Amino acid sequence: MSQQIELKVSGVDVAISYANEHDKPVTQREIEAYLDRAHAQHPGQVLQSLKLDVDGEDVGISYGFEAVPFDRIRRITGYLVGTMDRWNDAKTAEESDRVKHGLSREDRAFTCSNGC
Repeated sequence: MSQQIELKVSGVDVAISYANEHDKPVTQREIEAYLDRAHAQHPGQVLQSLKLDVDGEDVGISYGFEAVPFDRIRRITGYLVGTMDRWNDAKTAEESDRVKHGLSREDRAFTCSNGC
């Protein structure tokens, strides 16, 4: 018979499940230690949830973090950039004047027409 407890500690959703009826309850101090461990091991990430699976003396720990925003980076005229919004007029002109390499649809068909 398992037991499930849900609470909020320091703004983090905490779910504790006990596998056995006689499992020792997790204390507030232990929960705070698990939260401190998450912050130490994953600096810069925002912790949203903590799940503890208690089975006798064993405790399984699962952390849930807020999604990290992703910025696309591409190489343009020798620079790795996410966006060109901070470029000056000269660098923007250089980007628009560059030769863009690639094969046209007809060139691709011609090079593979021999059964490649």
